[in-house]
Amino acid sequence: MSQCKIKLNATDVREFVDAASKCDFDIDIFYNRIIIDAKSILGILSMDLTKNLTVQCYGENREFNKTLKKFAVA
Repeated sequence: MSQCKIKLNATDVREFVDAASKCDFDIDIFYNRIIIDAKSILGILSMDLTKNLTVQCYGENREFNKTLKKFAVA
């Protein structure tokens, strides 16, 4: 299990969800007490995208890690 912080805007969500959907393990995105499945485009769009979001992965995928690095917050 790994965690990282990301920042998305509305135009990035589709790319992120497409990458997450290719993974065969669960991925959650959360902010405060709200937890959303990272493979749900409507779920992510319902979040406050002005905030940094935390991604929690329950597996490992090299291609998805590249996507995470692209949207990572320092």
